[in-house]
Amino acid sequence: MIDHVIQRTEREDFRATSDPALLESADRGEVNLLSYEQLYKLWERQQWATQDLDFTRDRIDWHERIPEDERFQRMYGLSSFFIGEQRVAEELGPIMRAAPTGDMRIFLCTQIADEARHVRFFNRFYDEVGVLESATLQARLAETSQHVNPQFDVLFDGMLKGRVDRLARNPDDLELLVEAITLYHMVIEGMLALTGQHFIIEYNEEQGTLPGFVEGFNNIARDEHRHVAFGARFLREMAEEDSRYRDAIQRTLVECGPVADGVLTPKWYVEGETKLFGGVTPDETRAFAMKCLERRLKVIGLAPVV
Repeated sequence: MIDHVIQRTEREDFRATSDPALLESADRGEVNLLSYEQLYKLWERQQWATQDLDFTRDRIDWHERIPEDERFQRMYGLSSFFIGEQRVAEELGPIMRAAPTGDMRIFLCTQIADEARHVRFFNRFYDEVGVLESATLQARLAETSQHVNPQFDVLFDGMLKGRVDRLARNPDDLELLVEAITLYHMVIEGMLALTGQHFIIEYNEEQGTLPGFVEGFNNIARDEHRHVAFGARFLREMAEEDSRYRDAIQRTLVECGPVADGVLTPKWYVEGETKLFGGVTPDETRAFAMKCLERRLKVIGLAPVV
């Protein structure tokens, strides 16, 4: 293991997002959440460009250092992120338009830009490293779709898209907006994306592989922490405003929980038989995701969902 690797939870730029999952004080429900204006200003300070990343070493690592069976396993995580970023980028528009204040909408506009940049990051990585046979963005999305499991499609194409489509038709439905942000920011970004990023980055840092990818993925993880901090702020305000919004948060978490849990496990994994690269088990990823959710819920003012 590389001793000098700084844990992401201790990085100043990560902690600047005030995402409750990064702060031990959240175990006591004590976090100073940033305002929507402060989150916007933080976005301005934390800019980065996909075109500045160098994937030269990554190409060598992928084809010469990483075994074929490990490359296959890695494709589950890579594909989930690539397709997931594209899905959420398309669903943010109605959420942004339904946000009740101008400060909220302005921040959500920055998040749309972030999600588009994340898609471009993966597309450039695939292109320059030579991971796929396809040569266009849409073809790569189609090629990688074979690696995700059925629960992934249920969560993104069913639960998220269904709520967002209804929100587009009823932008004044705040209860529906609360459901959408709970699913988007707390479950998809907070539980799934940030959990996957944590273990993928950690493993590559330990192995000394894919340095360009690690640099870019760290930037993406920092963006996601900022997005989740927005979700925590919004949901806390709504939970304090009316009990029906508290109920909407809890109802959404209960409904989506089993599906989200299924997304954490690759479709080819067989407990007791499949050996995962890095040695991290689905139980470990599940425990990490639940701890992060628990901290965020405490700050929002809700009891953890069992």
